[in-house]
Amino acid sequence: MLAFTFPGQGSQRPGMGRPWVGHDSWELVDEASDIANRDVGALLLDADAEELKDTRNAQLTTFVSSLMVLDAVERLGIEPSFCAGHSLGEYTALTATGALSFEDGVRLVIERADAMHHAGLSSPGTMAAVLGLDDDLVEVACRRADSDVWVANFNAPGQIVIAGSPDGVAKASEVAKELGSKKVMPLQVSGAFHTPYMTAARDRLRDAIALASPRDTEIPVISNVDALAHDKGDEWSSLLSAQLSSPVRWKHCLLTMAEAGVTGFVELGPGGVLTGMAKRTVESARTISVATPDELDKLIEWVNASSPVGAAQLEGEHLFAVERLVVSPAAGVFTPVSDIESGTTIAVGRILGHVGDNEVRSPFAGVVQSYIAVDGERVTSRQPIAWLRTN
Repeated sequence: MLAFTFPGQGSQRPGMGRPWVGHDSWELVDEASDIANRDVGALLLDADAEELKDTRNAQLTTFVSSLMVLDAVERLGIEPSFCAGHSLGEYTALTATGALSFEDGVRLVIERADAMHHAGLSSPGTMAAVLGLDDDLVEVACRRADSDVWVANFNAPGQIVIAGSPDGVAKASEVAKELGSKKVMPLQVSGAFHTPYMTAARDRLRDAIALASPRDTEIPVISNVDALAHDKGDEWSSLLSAQLSSPVRWKHCLLTMAEAGVTGFVELGPGGVLTGMAKRTVESARTISVATPDELDKLIEWVNASSPVGAAQLEGEHLFAVERLVVSPAAGVFTPVSDIESGTTIAVGRILGHVGDNEVRSPFAGVVQSYIAVDGERVTSRQPIAWLRTN
């Protein structure tokens, strides 16, 4: 079983979009620019480290980059059993599974970043990584600081992030060293994320999340807040809202997926930080990170290496002679028609749904076995939409 994981803010790098220029998946950048009314491509190609450090740029570019990588991976026919994302990456995971449309995902990420930026201005804070200390002792260090400082991220065993007021983080860092921490590293961030300092951002974002109305999904997403699998859309409004001021339980998310049978963790997007966390957390985990087109072939080899002897390799679809796939005529957001479900008999030319303004018509007659694309999912040209058994 595979899980797709998506990185959060801090993974962005100057020029991270350059390897993708000219690739079919670059079209997502143009779509995001239209939605955001900003030149996302310029940020991915030309912005320096200082410009990308601004949370309003970091979140948008990381989100779009990760979905661009996902788009390319989906063209290979590789699909996960679970998805999860670290902090911002949770929005990427929800967009990847169709819980959020691409447009809603872009708009929510922009709103989230702006809300967090202003919360950071009104309640100045900072963050630091505490290395080599047990979770319980890091929490003790925060309590002993007797100040505004909390655990913000449970990333991996011996890798915890604390956040709060500059004075509180400094005091907790000193206590952590006394308790045996190997190292405490200040992080270059613009606020105390995932702490009560983000309460104002949480309140502002709550209405925007509800307006987006997340949908049910076939692929569960593991939540940062409770480290549990969720596939019901109506659960995400409260989970995403709570996420802003609650610690990211990433270590627990990884363990949840491992307990569910996941053995392979595929990190999609810039960086590679989550791959290291998976190695530290899940014993014998197989991991790989994909950030550039050159790494797509490595992913195919990696997936094939884990396939049972005799199993079909990733070279294309292997369908029975009486089975057919209906594919998308264009790139865009898929909307199915309301009167077709599994078991419906259709004729040649029947409309199965729409991708943007384009009709998805079946070139075959037969019985619909299932929709492969979900309502609101962003699909690419030639991506499978439905599976038929022909007459």
